[in-house]
Parts: sequence; structure tokens; C-alpha cells
Amino acid sequence: MAFLSREFVAVPDDRKDQIVFKWPDHNLRKGTKAIIEPDMLAVFMNRGEVIGTLGPGRHAIEADELPFLGVFIDIGTGGNAYRAELFFCGTREYTGHRFGGRIDEVQDPNTGLIVTLRVFGEYSMKVADPVKLILNLTGTVDVEDNRAISGWISEQMLKTMRTNITRQIVRNGWPILGLSAFSPEIEADTIESTNTKIADYGLTIVRMGNFDINLAEEDEARLKTLAKDASYSRLAGGFQQYASGEAMLGAGEGMSKGGGAVSGAFLAAGVGFGQQIAQPPPPAAAGAPVPSPAPPPAAGGSHCASCGVANPAGAKFCTGCGTAIAQAPAAIFCANCGQKVEGNFCMGCGTPRPGAAPLPPPPPA
Repeated sequence: MAFLSREFVAVPDDRKDQIVFKWPDHNLRKGTKAIIEPDMLAVFMNRGEVIGTLGPGRHAIEADELPFLGVFIDIGTGGNAYRAELFFCGTREYTGHRFGGRIDEVQDPNTGLIVTLRVFGEYSMKVADPVKLILNLTGTVDVEDNRAISGWISEQMLKTMRTNITRQIVRNGWPILGLSAFSPEIEADTIESTNTKIADYGLTIVRMGNFDINLAEEDEARLKTLAKDASYSRLAGGFQQYASGEAMLGAGEGMSKGGGAVSGAFLAAGVGFGQQIAQPPPPAAAGAPVPSPAPPPAAGGSHCASCGVANPAGAKFCTGCGTAIAQAPAAIFCANCGQKVEGNFCMGCGTPRPGAAPLPPPPPA
């Protein structure tokens, strides 16, 4: 038999990157040397049950050194071999495993916009208990592709992030556009929660690296635009003021381009301004003092054009603000009949007002 010619049992060089490698023969010859690499652990099984484990080093496959093999002698070989399955399981840290996908539909606390979150990144994992890994996840097979293990871990990480990140955003009010600032908290929470779920399978996540939580391009553009509008509205004192300012900026841009794009912007600004003017003043609150109208000026007096205060007759400066008050010219009376002259001629007798310009000569016949 071929197995009788083997002197060593070890993982081939081209298979050392496998997390779980199964030795192809079920018959282990007595006296054969089993070579276990420093980053591996050997697991012996029979009929689906673990019968023993072996740590790093060079070991002789003998019942004297491995007592658990004593009862599994293969009678078909004349007692020269043991009947057992041998698995080599790597215990080092395996890096460069990718994960990613859709997280969930979440609402941005700052703008109220609902967007779709996605995550992409890498992580490293390690086998903490090879026995649990073989019994609970991989089974008694040769796992040639590590993605059979890392893909399952990636699904568990994504499931954890769907729950935890959404809860953190809602609970703590994290802004969607600023999630990168909370990467340490997200990483620690994801590792802890995922390791709790995969502990029964003998696996553990060591660290996460280069992971990014982002949005679809259209969602990111909408969110940035809405965040800008909300910020400018707060600075302008309200959305109506911000909209009016945007309309005026659009009008100015249209004028600089030749006026073709001005009519719509000016119409919008004009309608908004007209609505503000047409709105009646708000009613006075209950119990609020009603302002009294300005008193009429004294006989011969006038109201100040600057502050509206009534001033007595003959006042040259306002008693409220000190503004100079324009004085009316002195009245002129006709020297012939005594009536008040309003124009260039007396209305009573036709006498010219003193200093009036002479009449133009009549046109020639």
C-alpha cells in the first residue's frame, strides 16, 4: 500500500495558506513522523468525533506518544497503522479578507433625508478553537478555499453593522456626512458584537482595516445640496429670506449673461416681495399697549419730516431730533387793494406783485 511508504505526515508547501487542511489518507502508519508547523494545530478524528489534538513540533505516531491512538489500530493492515482522520488547522492571523454591501435605509438627523448606507473594507481573522471550527462550521472535509470561512464571517459582520450603526445614528444623532469621525467607535463595536456571534465556531476577528461607510452618488449629491440649503437658511434667518437671496443672485447672473435669464428670477423675487408687503401687520398680543397716534401740531406749527414730532409755530429746529425745519416764505399783500397775492398778480385788482417779471410782449399781428 502507498501509505506504508510514507515516512512523514505534513502540510505540503503549496497548501500552507489553507486555514483547514485534511490529510488525504485515513490510515496513519505506526512510527510515521507528524510535522506540525508553529502556526498550526493537528486534530485527530474518528467517525466524526475528535479523539485528540497535537501541538506544533515533530511527533511520532505511536500509541506510546499519542495514547488516544491506541484503540484505533487498523486490523486490515495487520496492526501496522491507525484508523484516524488528521486535520491541520492554522492558528495564525489571516489578513486581507474583504467584506461589504448595503447596510440599511437611514434618516439623516440634520436634514431628515432618507439615504442608503453602504460599507466596504477589510478585516483579519484567527482560529481560536480548531475543534469548534471543524465540528460546527467546516465539517470533516478539506477546505481548499478559505472564502468558505471568510465569506461566512463577512456576512456576520455585515449583519452586525446593519443593526449597530443604525442604532448609533438614531441614538446619538450621528450625521451621515460625518460618519468617518466615528470610525473607532464603529470598529470596536462591530468587532465585539461579531466575535460574540462567531465564538461558538472557534473564530475571532482581530481587527478591521480600511473600511469606509459611504452613500450612492445620487444620495450623496442630494444630501450635500440639502445640507447646504439648510445651513444657508439658518444664516439668512429663514428659508424665505434664503430663497429671495438665491433669486436675486440668479437675476444678477442672468443680467451678466445678457438678460435672457432675468425675467423668471426677478418675477419670483418680485412676487415674494409683494407678498411680504401685502401681508397685514400681525395683531397685537392680548394686553399689549396700543401705540397712540401722533398728536396734531399746534396752530401754525408743523410735523418734523425726520421723526414726525409735532412742533409749535415758529420753531426753526425739531424738538424731537433737532433737525432744521423749513420755514414758509412770508405772505405778500397787494399795495393797491390789500388782498393777499398768491401769484404774480393780485386777484382783486390785477396789480402786479412787487418784483414780478414783466409780461412778455404780445405777438405781432
